[in-house]
Amino acid sequence: MFRLHDDHGERIALMLDERPVEVPPGLSVAAALLWLDGAAGYRRHLADGAPRAPWCMMGVCHDCLVEIDGRPNRQGCLETVVPGMRLRRQRLDEDAP
Repeated sequence: MFRLHDDHGERIALMLDERPVEVPPGLSVAAALLWLDGAAGYRRHLADGAPRAPWCMMGVCHDCLVEIDGRPNRQGCLETVVPGMRLRRQRLDEDAP
């Protein structure tokens, strides 16, 4: 789910790139990363280093790839955040399928 605002102020704790962060519950991983850092902070493309961010938010475009709990190339738009989840933005050399 993608929210434009947070009505309740509730947060769940996650790890993003080895740092603790808190996000509203119920978001997809992709939406949580956008909520934290905006589109510019999502990841970079392997071929030219261009910034990439989720586009379709429904599993078609694969621009939301992220490492989730040690598993690379996961589609962040299809996974809901859970407490204690470990997320890592993928480096350029890891973005290739």
